[in-house]
Amino acid sequence: MAKNNTWAALLTTLLCASWSMAAQSPAPAGQAIPATRGAQIEAELVAKYGQAQQARLHRGIAQVAALWRGEDGNVDVFSGFVRDNFIADPKALDALFNRYQHNLEVVFGHSQEIHRELNTPSDLDTGPIAPYDEVFAAWDTSAHVLDDMFENKLAFVALLNFPLTSLDERTRQGATWTRRQWADTFLAERFRQRLPADANQAVAEAYAASDRYIARYNIWMHHLVDDKGGRLFPAGKRLLSHWNLRDELKANYADKQSGLAKQRAIQKVMERIVTQEIPAVVIDNPLVDWNPFTNTVARSSVNDVPAGAPAPEPLPAGAVNAAREPDLRYATWLANFHAMQVVDKYSPSQPTYIQRIFENDRQLSEARVQGMLEQVLGSPQVKAVAAQIEKRLGRKLEPFDIWYSGFRPGAGRNEADLDVLVSKRFPTAEAYQREIPTLLRSLGFTPERADYVARHIVVDPARGSGHAMGAQMRGEPAHLRTRVERDGMNYKGYNIAVHEMCHNVEQTFSLNDIDYYALHGVPNTAFTEALAFTCQDRDLELLGLSKPDAKSRALQTLETFWSTFEMSGVSLVDMQAWRWMYAHPNARPAEMREAVLNIAREVWNKWYAPVFGVRDVTLLAIYSHMINNMMYLPDYPIGFMIAFQVEAQMDKSGDFGKEFERVARIGSIAPDLWMTQATGRPVGPEALLEAAGKALTQL
Repeated sequence: MAKNNTWAALLTTLLCASWSMAAQSPAPAGQAIPATRGAQIEAELVAKYGQAQQARLHRGIAQVAALWRGEDGNVDVFSGFVRDNFIADPKALDALFNRYQHNLEVVFGHSQEIHRELNTPSDLDTGPIAPYDEVFAAWDTSAHVLDDMFENKLAFVALLNFPLTSLDERTRQGATWTRRQWADTFLAERFRQRLPADANQAVAEAYAASDRYIARYNIWMHHLVDDKGGRLFPAGKRLLSHWNLRDELKANYADKQSGLAKQRAIQKVMERIVTQEIPAVVIDNPLVDWNPFTNTVARSSVNDVPAGAPAPEPLPAGAVNAAREPDLRYATWLANFHAMQVVDKYSPSQPTYIQRIFENDRQLSEARVQGMLEQVLGSPQVKAVAAQIEKRLGRKLEPFDIWYSGFRPGAGRNEADLDVLVSKRFPTAEAYQREIPTLLRSLGFTPERADYVARHIVVDPARGSGHAMGAQMRGEPAHLRTRVERDGMNYKGYNIAVHEMCHNVEQTFSLNDIDYYALHGVPNTAFTEALAFTCQDRDLELLGLSKPDAKSRALQTLETFWSTFEMSGVSLVDMQAWRWMYAHPNARPAEMREAVLNIAREVWNKWYAPVFGVRDVTLLAIYSHMINNMMYLPDYPIGFMIAFQVEAQMDKSGDFGKEFERVARIGSIAPDLWMTQATGRPVGPEALLEAAGKALTQL
């Protein structure tokens, strides 16, 4: 539990730290090498090595010069460096490539291990977090690695000999490149930015602070009361925002008696969080009762803290302090922005985080992503699917029906029954670990490959909602973090665990079975989300509760479509909020709050109000990813589109396990090229929209 003065102190600390690091971080020194000197050394070495090396020399010298600073040496030192380190001989270049691949894997692989272990107390449910645990979690021991590699000039050796390529080049020319050419360019990508240690540390600290904020944002649901003191939710139910709140809302479509009342209560809780009208005292506090409709709080006469759980801090004497949360949600978001402003100063070719995450991380332009999202939002299928939902519900849609889950196979099952089934099968994280080979075989992997993957996954009990942490060095296991309650895993935790497990499956294949380490992984996080969705959609099947048929496949298509529709709007809010921050870099948290609420209303009014008949809804701003995962959200709707294309290919092949492994081993090449090699079509919503239209006719 957090007292109000604690929240205020944390708000002050976040603001002071974020503004300070953005304002005080020095700008990088200007380029130290005149263009004329670069041209001279290029001409000299072309004469030595031949015209065939001219293009490589021109690009390599320009890449080094762009990041060379005065402290690296004068122009004579620069010229000597280029003469000594440019490699023209193909065999010597292969040796350089192989050495860098191996050594970078060692450096970044062990750095990931250290990061994981230092974050264990904050990420895993191992007991109370001590103040020093928070310091360890915020400490990025790898913050100096790239700084050191520029200082000792290893980074410059790579930039001199391997090409940095633009998104446009990869898109236009990538289909003609060999696997080795792709590996060359991604090896160089490691050194695209020259960030000092303080910039890396600023980002690490911002992520750690936002993770701590979100991991503690639980609501004790039995303590939500109505005007008569009635309680809708069972004792002991503690839900993390936003994941568990959303999933609880979805689960209550199966509750024909009180489900609607519960869903309306959850919607009001979400709205109070987004507007920051939520009383700070109710956050993760079972000692108070809260009526989210009147926004009143009182001491609770009910003790539903599970046996063995840490006792909450007693309330002070007197009336309960019902002061609202002091915009800490938006202060945390702004702190992330200010951390990225530090990085911006060292990224002259891509001076905003928005550009970097779309062009480098996603390898899809911002305009193209927005276009795909709006193509879904404006499709005629939206109103047709909405009409189906209204028909199935027997009532008009309400705003929370953006999370309608009734298309899912088995959606009518009572979640309490599923909780019993799941907790019996998976009472602990260790129990889930033992079941992984069986689950993978049920998905369609051969016994040999299922056992192989299972040996590369370690299951840990998560403090938050759960996540997958892949390894960065071959032979090291990926970690599956999943939430396990004291009475065993519940259905929500199991559903997330299946999703995260298939992240780990992808991480295992795309690291350990890839031809070049430089190509390990997938093109962007939307692809790993997509592959995880292909398993998560079959969670009930893995419990032995459903078998896919033509009708269930049609329903699953509509489920995917409606989820894509929902997440597309959420993503637009996230994207527009970042644009607003760049336009208002000195904004205060209260200003940020009002801006985000206005953006959420505008997106809702344009795309959702015509469907739901209600205006000025703010629910699209509830996602916790906005706070602790900087602009991650667009990867979900793109992931749904990709997952649909990939699943169709898997169905066509008839061998889920073999196809999953094949596409996971394509590597981190350009998204459209990956998708074309995987399914024969580039990335886009067209296949999903076509299938949604067909599914509607089947129903």
